[in-house]
Amino acid sequence: MKNGLIPVPFLIVLFLFFVSSGPAGAQVITGAEQMDDYLPLLKGKNIGIVANKASVVGSQNLVDTLLEKGVRIVRIFSPEHGFRGYADAGAGIENFNDPGTGIDVISLYGKKSKPSVQDLKGVDLMLFDIQDVGVRFYTYISTLSFVMEACAENGIPLVLLDRPNPNSFYIDGPVLEKGFESFVGMHPVPMVYGMTIGEYAMMVNGERWLRNSVKCRLSVVKLENFTHRTRYTLPAWPSPNLVSMNAVYLYPSLCLFEGTMISVGRGTLYPFEVFGHPNWLKCSFTFVPRSILGMCLHPPYEGKECRGIDLRMITRDHPGFLGSLQLSWLIAAFTDLGSNPGFFNNYFEKLAGTAKLREQIILGLSEEEIKVTWLEDHEKFKLIRAKYLLYKD
Repeated sequence: MKNGLIPVPFLIVLFLFFVSSGPAGAQVITGAEQMDDYLPLLKGKNIGIVANKASVVGSQNLVDTLLEKGVRIVRIFSPEHGFRGYADAGAGIENFNDPGTGIDVISLYGKKSKPSVQDLKGVDLMLFDIQDVGVRFYTYISTLSFVMEACAENGIPLVLLDRPNPNSFYIDGPVLEKGFESFVGMHPVPMVYGMTIGEYAMMVNGERWLRNSVKCRLSVVKLENFTHRTRYTLPAWPSPNLVSMNAVYLYPSLCLFEGTMISVGRGTLYPFEVFGHPNWLKCSFTFVPRSILGMCLHPPYEGKECRGIDLRMITRDHPGFLGSLQLSWLIAAFTDLGSNPGFFNNYFEKLAGTAKLREQIILGLSEEEIKVTWLEDHEKFKLIRAKYLLYKD
């Protein structure tokens, strides 16, 4: 340990490569891997690319792969958490020159969220290759929307290389209401929307949800051997605190705790697999958040023992919970700790996309009673969603 920081163990950053099966057991092939379909579109053009650490083909970053094939990349755009490395959630990122390629990297998470006219100068075509996890408040879809908007306004076509959404097999949560728009929720969709990022882009475009109803010249390189029911193991972790498939599956349910006084395990080696609080004395499981290089610096309750719930084996031991947003954990925490007036913070409504969920929990409604109030909005959303699906449910 150096300067109070814990280095990320070697094993935690070894990305697992599993064969992910689609129809008839065939291996899923991502858009980025289907180079014969999109390399001809890039020939002779100046390319901008939105990419990050999880934009991989095999074990190599797509940017490096394309450069080896002679593609002329003139600018890289990075979302939250950065391009090559990982920054903390919410941490602003500066522009820089990528030492591996000599290409300027423009940050779309910090001083600005949208490429400027100057950023796009000389760009003939934009590529987008980002791994999403299918949750409205995961900010990569917000970055996508701003990039689409900038491309539409500047007459630049965008080619999106689709990737599987590991949470694409269900729809759940409140639909974002007008007046609650933010960078963690831009469009009127449920918290879990059941679409790949390519399908989502088509919906944003087709429904004219971009500012001033502009429309992007969008092309999607489809996945092969994928349905919304395909179980897919991510080849690289999409952000610094989603470092297991268990966490990816739990993220839709546990991220709501970030709008409360409850820790979701940031500052441990298993974030989004546990949750707790120093005053939750009835719980026997404990964890102590620490600063961890490459994952989280100065997490909530740093150095303090938190008591709470351990969910590290839940998708293995209780797979039946998959396919549903779990409100019971949030309700239980509020039941035990909600007498504290600071249980909820101002971020909760942004995550929920509505003021109603907080009100329902305070009123003592059960998970089942709350979910009934979402059904009508879900049915309306499904009619919109159906127009843009590229893969079978």
